Amino acid sequence: MAVAAAWPADRPLLMLHSGRVHSRWARWSILASPAGTYRFDGRSRWEGPDGSAAPLDFAHEPMADLDRLLARTRLQTPSPELAGLPFTGGWIGYLSYDLGRHVEPAARHGAAHPGQTPPAWPLIELARCPHAFLYDHLERTWFEVGRSDWTLETAALSGDDDGHALDFATETLRPAIDPDAFVAAIARTIEYIAAGDIFQANITQRFAARFTGSTRGLWCKAAAAGGAWYGAYLELGDGAPGAPGAPGGAGEVRRLISVSPELFLHYDPVDRRVITRPVKGTRPAMADPLELRRSAKDEAELNMIIDLMRNDLGRVCRFGSVRVASPRAIESHPTVHHGVGEIHGRLRDEVTAGGLLRATFPAGSVTGAPKIRAMQIIEALEPMPRGPYCGAIGFFSDSGRLCLNVAIRTLVLSGRCDTSGGGGGGGGGFEGMLEYGAGGGIVADSEPLAEYRESLDKTAVLREALRGQPAFAAT
Repeated sequence: MAVAAAWPADRPLLMLHSGRVHSRWARWSILASPAGTYRFDGRSRWEGPDGSAAPLDFAHEPMADLDRLLARTRLQTPSPELAGLPFTGGWIGYLSYDLGRHVEPAARHGAAHPGQTPPAWPLIELARCPHAFLYDHLERTWFEVGRSDWTLETAALSGDDDGHALDFATETLRPAIDPDAFVAAIARTIEYIAAGDIFQANITQRFAARFTGSTRGLWCKAAAAGGAWYGAYLELGDGAPGAPGAPGGAGEVRRLISVSPELFLHYDPVDRRVITRPVKGTRPAMADPLELRRSAKDEAELNMIIDLMRNDLGRVCRFGSVRVASPRAIESHPTVHHGVGEIHGRLRDEVTAGGLLRATFPAGSVTGAPKIRAMQIIEALEPMPRGPYCGAIGFFSDSGRLCLNVAIRTLVLSGRCDTSGGGGGGGGGFEGMLEYGAGGGIVADSEPLAEYRESLDKTAVLREALRGQPAFAAT
């Protein structure tokens, strides 16, 4: 995390971080700055590093446009020195949960929650990163891909090592809706299940507070508290120095901080293997993990999502290649225990990254089953769009590899940033709103109050990151 703190304030930071090293699931961290940004908000647009923006002559269909974008930078034969690296230059960013209504048009045919506002974030935002630093946590070795006029050594020298540069403050975090209203939404979901509409739906609530200070400081604390295998910190909305929203200027900017434990998709083009690892079932870290293992309700909840993800992968994988590698394992993280499944498949030769996402997005663990009807119910019961929360964050490498998390345990910050007075620490000078979502899968035998408490268990990472800040009103 020291590198994130020392990253130059005049260069936006994009960081995908593996905490608590695991030889298979959490080996690499990637750091980069954007050389331009692709956005889809109903139309495809490109924003250059100087802040200039222009529409792209694409089809304006998200997955077709994504494939066209990736094809422009795809390496046909990566150089031998890049072999074995997960990222050889490429695209880093997020896919918003609300993109799912474009992927599955029927999912938007339900009656939206009264007063629900349109999504404020682009549906897709991917930064072009031809140059990046990679850290292998197992070998404790740095690698550099692409060429740049600066190095990690110059980054460390130019960073502001004044500890106050990473300071931040928040007001009291409060739920966006009354707790009774959230419990009522869970109860209504159980009624939908009893009526035979669905087997399960993931219902979430949001917490919010005013935030000022260094978003890099918040990221460092959240990453240390969460130990996430699929962590991410993205400084978005920054143009050229002096442009609106740019470091050194003042304007609207956005930040994403994710400490997700959940892998949505990992794809390796060498053998065309795709892996997904849905998470269902949670207990606080202080609880005995055997309590979760013995829970028939949580096991059934995971089984439903495994079946859904098998079906999604079956739409694009070779016949007979989809298999459940692990039906259920209990994984312990610093703040929670989770139940995790694992499904593998091999993509058919003609299937692209866009085709894979068209078949699987959003992740079944944050929708429910059947997926489309669950998404309709979510839209009817939740009072605001989810945005990047419950979407996916990660990378599309020019080698063809991709890795995306499920954007749970994710903080969404939007506001203004003025670093003209110095302040270092990058994300310093930020002032705006912090939002954090938490929820869970609702099934027939769910108890609304117990589900409400589970959603609070999932705020533990945030509460730890904000330790010493004003009280967390929801608890």
